[in-house]
Order: sequence, then C-alpha cells, then structure tokens
Amino acid sequence: MVVLSRLLSCMSYFHVFGFDLKVGHLVLMLCCCMLSEIPMNWFINGGLMEKKISFLRDRGKIWLSWWEKIPASGRKIHHHYYQYIGSKKVREKSWWRKILIAWVVSWVFGSVWIFLYMSSQATEKRKETLASMCDERARMLQDQFNVSMNHVQALAILISTFHHGKNPSAIDQATFAKYTERTAFERPLTSGVAYAVRVLHSEREQFEKQQGWTIKRMDTLEPSPVQEDDNAFEPQEPSPIQEEYAPVIFAQDTISHVVSLDMMSGKEDRENVLRARVSGKGVLTAPFRLLKSNRLGVILTFAVYKSEIPSNATPNERIQATHGYLGGVFDIESLVEKLLHQLASKQTIIVNVYDTTNLSDPISMYGPNTTDNGMYHVSTLNFGDPFRQHEMRCRFKQKPPWPWMAITTSIGVLVIALLVGHIFHATVNRIAKVEDDYREMMELKKRAEAADVAKSQFLATVSHEIRTPMNGVLGMLQMLMDTDLDITQQDYVRTAQASGKALVSLINEVLDQAKIESGKLELEAVQFDLRAILDDVLSLFSGKSQEKGIELAVYISDRVPESLIGDPGRFRQIITNLMGNSIKFTEKGHVFVTVHLVEEVMGSIEVETETSPKNTLSGFPVSDKRRSWEAFKAFSEEKPSCSQIPLSTSSETINLIVSVEDTGVGIPREAQSRVFTPFMQVHTSTSRTHGGTGIGLSISKCLVGLMKGEIGFVSEPQIGSTFTFTAVFTNGHFNSNKYKKQQINNHSKSVSSEFEGMKALVVDPRPIRAKVTIYHLQRLGIHVEVASDLNQGLTSLSSGTAVITMVLVEKEAWDKDIDLSSLLINKLRKNDKVDYPKLFLLANSISSTKTSAPKSIGYTPNVIMKPLRVSMLAASLQRALGVGNKGNCLNGGLPVLSLRNLLCGKHILVVDDNNVNLRVAAHALKKYGAEVACADSGKKAIAMLKPPHNFDACFMDIQMPEMDGVTTWTGSA
Repeated sequence: MVVLSRLLSCMSYFHVFGFDLKVGHLVLMLCCCMLSEIPMNWFINGGLMEKKISFLRDRGKIWLSWWEKIPASGRKIHHHYYQYIGSKKVREKSWWRKILIAWVVSWVFGSVWIFLYMSSQATEKRKETLASMCDERARMLQDQFNVSMNHVQALAILISTFHHGKNPSAIDQATFAKYTERTAFERPLTSGVAYAVRVLHSEREQFEKQQGWTIKRMDTLEPSPVQEDDNAFEPQEPSPIQEEYAPVIFAQDTISHVVSLDMMSGKEDRENVLRARVSGKGVLTAPFRLLKSNRLGVILTFAVYKSEIPSNATPNERIQATHGYLGGVFDIESLVEKLLHQLASKQTIIVNVYDTTNLSDPISMYGPNTTDNGMYHVSTLNFGDPFRQHEMRCRFKQKPPWPWMAITTSIGVLVIALLVGHIFHATVNRIAKVEDDYREMMELKKRAEAADVAKSQFLATVSHEIRTPMNGVLGMLQMLMDTDLDITQQDYVRTAQASGKALVSLINEVLDQAKIESGKLELEAVQFDLRAILDDVLSLFSGKSQEKGIELAVYISDRVPESLIGDPGRFRQIITNLMGNSIKFTEKGHVFVTVHLVEEVMGSIEVETETSPKNTLSGFPVSDKRRSWEAFKAFSEEKPSCSQIPLSTSSETINLIVSVEDTGVGIPREAQSRVFTPFMQVHTSTSRTHGGTGIGLSISKCLVGLMKGEIGFVSEPQIGSTFTFTAVFTNGHFNSNKYKKQQINNHSKSVSSEFEGMKALVVDPRPIRAKVTIYHLQRLGIHVEVASDLNQGLTSLSSGTAVITMVLVEKEAWDKDIDLSSLLINKLRKNDKVDYPKLFLLANSISSTKTSAPKSIGYTPNVIMKPLRVSMLAASLQRALGVGNKGNCLNGGLPVLSLRNLLCGKHILVVDDNNVNLRVAAHALKKYGAEVACADSGKKAIAMLKPPHNFDACFMDIQMPEMDGVTTWTGSA
C-alpha cells in the first residue's frame, strides 16, 4: 500500500502540470515511485520485523523519526491500510480482489481520459497556431493597405492645391500621369489612381468644349478579358442628362482608359462618390471585376474639397465645397498574393478574404472556393471604411497528425497501473506480518507522547504552585525589613530574600523550559523602546559592575529605530541572561553590549571589533566577534552583496544584531559544544563558585529562534567571550505617535530639551569608550567634541569658537597627569564668563572616586558613576548646571517623602483567597498611605462593591475558588 500512497503523490503532478509532460519524464517519475519501495519490501522479506518486541522498544526512536518524515497524507493511507487490509483475516477473504479489479478498471478509464485530454490540448494548441498565423497575415495586409491609402489621400491634397488652387491649373493629364508613375512605389497596392472633377449640368457644354471630348457613360461597359488595345474599351454612348457629373480628367497611364468616364453614371461608383464627399473620409466600393485586368478589386475614393472648409462642416457644406473625387484602384487578388509570397510559411495555410458587408451573402475577394468545414480562424480586417466590413479566413492545408503523445502517454499510464496492481497483489500478504509490530510501535509512541505532555504539565503546575508561597515569603521578608532590626538581623533577612529571589528566578526558568518543550511559549507583539530596555538592564547590573570595578556600557547604532514592535519582555530576558553571565565570569576589564542593524554590519567595517587592545573599551584584549556569526545565514556568501541590500529602517522589517562582549575567564574549548545544552554547566564546580543552573543560555537560544534569529559565540580562555544573536522586529516608527507619550524613557525625552544647544568636551584616550559617552550625550541633544588627552582638551578649550558648557574627563585620563589636571581646573575657573564650564569625572567604581584633585586647588569636580544611562546622566547634569527639576532624585525618581503619601486618602479593596498574599498586598498599599479593606472570596467582594461604595480601586486575584476574578469583576460591573 506504500506503493499506492507514493503513486497518488506522483499522480498529483499530472493535475498540476495539465499532463503537459514528455513520456520519458512520466515513465521515469512513476518508476522511481516503485523503486523507492524496494528497500521496504527487502526489509519485510528479510525477516527483520520478526525480532523480539524488545528490539522495537530499544530502537523506538528510530521508528518514530521515520514515521514523522512520512507526509500526513501518506500516514493516513498507511493507517487505513493497516487497519483494514493488514489484518491476517484478509487472507481468508476475497474482497480485496474486487478492489484490485476496480483499480484496473478505473485506470483503464483513466488512460482513456488522459488520451482525450491530451488530444484536446493538442487541438487547442493547433488552433492557437492557426490564429497566430492568420492574425499576422491580416495585420500585414491591413498595414500595407493603410500605407497606400495615406498616399492616395496626400495626392488628393496635392490636386486641391495645384489644380484648383492655381489659376491657371499647374496640373494636366501628362503631368498627372508622369507624377503618379514616378510615385507608384509609394502606393505598392494600387493598380492606378484617377481624378474625376465635379461638373454641374449647366457647366457640361462648356466643360466638354474645354476638354475636347464628351462625357461618356460608365454603366454600359461590360467586363471582358484582357486586351492589348486600350481603345477597345472606348464607350460609344454619352452620359445621360443628370444634375451633376463626375468625369475623369486625370488618370495614371495604367488606367488611362477611364478618362472622360462619368463616375456618377455607374451605380457602385455613384454611391461611393456620394458617401465620400458627405463623410469627408475614404470610402470603398464593393468588390467587382476590374476593367482590362478582369481581376477582383475595389476603388478607394477621397473627396477633394476647397482648402478653407472647416473641420466641423455639415454634409451640405461639404457637398457645396467639393471640387472633385480622387480614386485609387486596388487589385485585391494581386495584393494578397504578394503578401503571402513574403512569408516563408505561405504554403502551410489557406487564406480567403471576404467582403462581409452583407453577412447573408459574403463576397469572396481572394482565395479558392473551399467547402471544408474543419478547423478555421477568422481575423477581422479594417480598411478605414466603417460602412464596409472585411475579414480573413484561414485554415490548414494538411490534416492534423495523429496524437502520438497522447497515445503513448495513455498506454504508458495503463501499463504502469497494471504493474502497480501486480505489486499490490504480490505485497498484500507480506505486509500482514508487520501488523502486530506496527500496532505496538504506535502504542509506544502514544505512551511517549503522553509522558512528555504529563511531564510538561507537571512542571508548569508545580512551578506555579511553588511561586505562590514564595511570593508570600518574599513579601513577608520585605515587611520584616521595614521594621526596626539590628545589623545582624538585617543581614539575615537580606540573605533570605536573595535566596528567595534566586529560587523564584530558577522556577521561572524551569517554567520557561517546560513551555518551550511543550511548544506553548508564544511571543507578544507590542511597541517598545529598545534604548529604554537596555538602560533598565544597565541599572540592574550597575551595582555589581561598580563593586567589581569593571566597565559596563551599551552602544546602539543611530540607524536602529527608536520604537520597535515585538516582545520586549523576552528580549530583556535574553539580554539579562547574556549580561548576567558576562558580569558573573568577568573580574577585570569590561562588558560591552552593541546593537546594530544586520545590513549595517554587513556593509560597514566600523562596527566590526578589532582584536587589538588599543581599540577595546577597557584596553583588555577581546575575542573577535566576527567569528561568532560565521555560521549565520544572514552572513552567508550566497546572499546578495551589501550594496543590493536595502536598509531595514526603510521597510517594516527590522533585522537587529546584538553582541555582548566581555573580558572574563572564557569558555574551555572542550566545553564549548555543550554551552546551549539545558542544565549543563561548563564545569561541575561552576554552579558552586558562580551559581546558576545552566539553563539560561538554552532558553535564550529558543527565544532567539522564536524571534526568527540566530545565536552564536566565540570564546578564548583567559581572554573573554562574545555572544552574538540576531532578532527580527517590526518598525514601530510609523505608529509611534501615541506610543511616544507613554514610552519608558519619557524622562529623558522631557529633559533633553533642557540641554539643546549645549556643547560638551569629552576627554578619553579610548575611542570606543568615548563613542559610548558621545552616544548618551547626543541622546540628550548635546553637541560633543572629543579630545584624546588633557593636553588636547586644554587646546580645544583655548581655541574653540563655540562655548563649551561642560567638560567630561575619564578617570583614567584624570589620574594620568596631576599637573595637567590642575592646569585644566585653573583654566576653567579663570574663564572670563560667570558660568564657566562644569567639570565632571567619569568613574567605574566607588573606590576610584576617592582620588581627588590636587589639594592646593581646593576644588572637587563632580563625579558621574558608570555605567552611563540617560536618566542618571540627565539628573547629574541638572544638579550641576542648575537646570530642570532640582528636586528629582539621582535616577529621576520622586523623593521618598512624596512616595509615602502617594496613596494618602485612597480607599482600596484587596481580594485574594491566599491569606499570606492578602497580608502582603495590604501592607504594601498601607505603606504608601492607603486605607485598605480585605476580602478572601469573590462573593464577599461583590457584596462590598455594591453601590454605593467608597473604594477608589480594587486589586483582585484572577484564580480563586467558587468565583474567579474575571467572574467577580463581571458581576460587580
């Protein structure tokens, strides 16, 4: 039955490609389907499936992986097959033979259908070929006719100008004949042209005396075979008396026999002349036998008007302004014959041209009289006369060939179907042997899946149940810290609280791992500020970095948009895990986080880290981060060149690349292969020395994968490690008007205007470290000038044209030369201006700030502790410069006294079925001056919230017995 499933997959290609395949390709495809089953048949015949059940249990994973690779449709066919056919009872029944007969009969009809379908496809293709050839000939005929018609019309203008516009006329018969003969190549489709003048009956006698001949009648002429003597067509009867005449006065030599003939005396010519002068356009006659040549032709007639006739003249005005009529004779048979001779495939099809003005009785203008009712195509011809309709009909000369493709394909499909039926007949008994083993394998698979689901549910449930009492423990410890304790008791409480937080962090990581394994972890899509998130993470690790005295810095490229759309919590979790590991294993040097666009890294060398210590943040050597993304698909050589990649900021998709660089102990080479393995530490003593569970990097890798990114690292022992990952977000710039009012770093936005126009001088011997300082100052709107040492800084102060508001000196440069430090202070204090530039020192640790300026000066500069954040930097500059809200705390927070009275006079209801959590929440709200009422069930909450009530807010647990929080809130509303 596996053959049947593969065959059905192959047959789906017929529907997609409409059977437009070569026979060899079709046979090859179906043969491959059958040959792919040979290993399976060998596997069954070899007796390997008759092993003990323990063999299946030991190697169940191999069978499960093989089963997952089979498409869903194939698995469904296998399931039904083994359920209904694979049983051993099938051998005792004969109904499966009916299925085999039905299979063969159905494919007989199927092969017939294939033959009919492919034959119809060949017929349609033949029709398309005929239509293309016919349309091409019709277009060429119409184009050449239009060219000749344009030259005839131009000749009418020439006669109007030089015959009627000159007195005396500049044209006579000899001139006209000579001119038309020389310009005949411009009218390749005309047999000749002639001009007939309009003569009224009152002017006839004078006109005949002037011309020297009598106006002859045209309709008495009978067509006759071609004769050598042109005078043989000389008519004997004069034109009958009528209101007006149209005698031919000029004619080309080829049709000079029509001179003196009255065009108004013939029926077809009279109608042609009248329609031409009323419409002002070229008109055609019906096909008729031409004089002298006895071939079918038409006459194209243009009216010759006075030159001053307006374009919007009425029919009566056109008649009055008519001078005469210029006609061109077209030999249709000769015209089409010349056209067909120009084409190489003229012998392939038969062409007929018809005048279909009268649809009931069309006039054949060219082509043989055929009565074949087979395939033909009609192409419309437009010769410029809307009154007369013409068309071209084409048909093939030869009959269509036999559809050998359809015949061979249908026969081949039938043969293969019979072969598959034979294979089915030979295999049906053998597959019954694996029925019992297959069922046991499926049972083992279901048990494994159920165990995996139970494990994930257990972890999720236990983790949630553990966090509930842990929140109570941490809350009570916080309440205990607010009481009067001695130093020893405070130390014990802080230790217990730190241990509790570590336990909660471990529980959260285990819960995330359980969600990842069960496939239930989903990302949010909200708008957030990337720079504000990294500032918060810096605040989280600032105390640890200051204790160790290491550099901690963040730099974000200007090309990264201010607002993005994604999951800020999970992004913060990745950054926190990577920075936490870096600070944990780094005792000296720095931890440096950079954020760029992927396209920016691919197209610029400036963002690439050099291995030279001079070009690093702290002066310590680092591992080259370019090696951490060698395996990234975004940097594959198969990608287009950088010049062809558009920047992310111009589109909705933002591709970020984030690197966390440290100068820690590094990762041993033998342990680098298991860095992202869950619950695996680099060394057994790592968790005892530094703490941790070894699960953070595994979760980070899964989160990066959910963000459609990649993660990698490069590490060198005793030098450091660099972890790099990419993430895909959406640009929130176009939808950020509302968001900007609520963004996390609104404090920095509000204070940035206070520093607009200010200029700062940064003295730092390290370019990368100075670049980080410039990044944060420019976020406040401050213009920055950089000096590599104090000597260069003094030069900038002396020669600078712009007023420098502040000078920020790195502690390393300050302590390097005390004399220059003193000189810089004197330079600033001796400034002629009252508001001389303020001096700030940038320090890494608290111990380094004890180094003061020379005592003789008696001046202590302001110290700004690193890592730099916008809120902290803004608050420090506000205090020193005397701008903005001076009452704010260091990090932009509110004073403690105002927080204690924040909820003063507010009545708040707290609802929770857990008594410990209820007490913790009530105490936390009372701490800020609120009056708190408590309830331990939803029913009591509804009773207390019935109007009228005096509560300003209600905090309610969602999961409660009897009535949960959502139901309670709905009932109270």
